[in-house]
Amino acid sequence: MRQPLRKDLTAGHAEGAAFGAMVGLGETYLPAFALAAGLGEVTAGLVASVPLVAGGLMQLVSPLAIRWLRSYRRWVLICATLQACSFLPLVFAALSGVISAAGILVVATVYWGTGLAAGPGWNTWMGGLVPRSIRARFFARRTRLSQAAVMMGVLAAGVVLNQAARHSGERTAPLWIFAVLFGAAAGFRLVSALMLTLQREPATLAGTMRRIRPREVWPALRRGGGGRLLLYLVAVQGAVQFSGPYFTPFMFEKLRLSYMAYVMLIAASFLTKIIFLPLWGHFAHRVGAQRLLWIGGVGIVPISAMWIFGDHFAWLLTIQLVGGVAWAAYELAFFLMFFESIAEDERTSVLTLYNLANTTSWVLGSLLGGWLLTQMGATHAAYLWLFGLSSVGRGAALWLLSKVPATEVEAAPIGVRTVAVRPAGNAMDAPILPSMPDQTHDATAVELANAS
Repeated sequence: MRQPLRKDLTAGHAEGAAFGAMVGLGETYLPAFALAAGLGEVTAGLVASVPLVAGGLMQLVSPLAIRWLRSYRRWVLICATLQACSFLPLVFAALSGVISAAGILVVATVYWGTGLAAGPGWNTWMGGLVPRSIRARFFARRTRLSQAAVMMGVLAAGVVLNQAARHSGERTAPLWIFAVLFGAAAGFRLVSALMLTLQREPATLAGTMRRIRPREVWPALRRGGGGRLLLYLVAVQGAVQFSGPYFTPFMFEKLRLSYMAYVMLIAASFLTKIIFLPLWGHFAHRVGAQRLLWIGGVGIVPISAMWIFGDHFAWLLTIQLVGGVAWAAYELAFFLMFFESIAEDERTSVLTLYNLANTTSWVLGSLLGGWLLTQMGATHAAYLWLFGLSSVGRGAALWLLSKVPATEVEAAPIGVRTVAVRPAGNAMDAPILPSMPDQTHDATAVELANAS
């Protein structure tokens, strides 16, 4: 391997690990910080969902910014640096003990706006930088390193918060501990940005990203049934987020869980998902991605309602383990089916549309759930209503899945970027587009046997 390329790949692996550490240490604990700061249960739920729409909208200006800068690399670096800086107001707030609901939502909006806006450009940059012949190995290893760093960050932060709470004799950790975590998250994102500076940008890519025109993307989706899949995604995510953002306040405020119990539940679902992603990939290779999507789609239906039937920790742990298995099947199959009919050079545009629809449905679902929770007084019973109705919505969405035409897809595990970890098991993963086989042009797709 040529020396410059070797340096690019080494920096790429380090960047993925640093990014994962930021996710595990930082945004994962933002709802817990909102609760510790006394901002209330509904605000703690909304801060984990509403700001995401900023990222979906910011992606629409990415092509203009990239053409103006004449560089994918510069745009991604700007976004990464601003995302790191978004933690600084949280550090100040944690040290001063003062932050408003509006303030924490604004900070989270900057975090998600800059973070998601970098995604499409980064995918195109990496697609041009990493040769096709080694993409399988590179993105497989990058995914593993990033996921390991996410898990280590989640566990480390949970242990620190739990020990701080025990030492203080209070149920919640002192706010200054959150300042340490957010400062560390900012540092890891800056390391990630530094690693990005060490990776070259092919001269042929500079400023080539074209403006996203939905009227051009939609016909491509319609050709392969992607439009109906997108409707299914919107329905499922709306139903999931109707309750999803409120699991954290429910665990802390109603079940009175410790930080250690909380992190164990998050770790259970996340680790199970990591383990089962490649296993489901091999299964889909035999039975097809569409059948796998039905398994995952049906599997995630009861997960939310299962919380109604008990709050013993062993029961909650079982729910998380089952949820990790189901979400792994759902995500892998959906990514494969959604992008299968899209030519490789069109996928960045389609990813932008996908992310916009995904984040919009997250926000609408969470707002509706937050409204109902408020109307019902945020009681224990109100949370259970949210969990039950969420399962009803997921089940109803299967009608849309039944309308998706039969499609044969070359199935294999794919690389993903974990951009958020959620206690309900539905961690927010973004597909790494260069890791996916170009099934419209290449009949023999590369199998990424260990992508996750």
